[in-house]
Amino acid sequence: MEIIRKDKLLKLKKKKQGNVKLVKAIDKLINDIENSEWKDKSDLLKSRPDADRVHPDDFFFFDINVHRTMILILFKEQEAEIIWVGNHSEYDNIFKGNKHTIETWLRNYGKIK
Repeated sequence: MEIIRKDKLLKLKKKKQGNVKLVKAIDKLINDIENSEWKDKSDLLKSRPDADRVHPDDFFFFDINVHRTMILILFKEQEAEIIWVGNHSEYDNIFKGNKHTIETWLRNYGKIK
């Protein structure tokens, strides 16, 4: 599977290069996505228990617990687009842990209609 906007993850890795556990967790996420053979989204959820489907259009938040990093990814066919990356505090401020707020944000940024 191809990762679109992978640069967002690579930027986070560079910024947090001293946090070896986080860097390894990001590398694992990239590897899991690029080498995935997920037939459907339930396969994704089984192999990545840190994933949470936050919208029916296949938007998922990944909670990288090592550094309380949150990553919003859209999965479409054989592509995974990195939509948003931030820490848990930023996630709480923007999305408020609420699927309705996430949907509104996605609509405001033109990701859904």
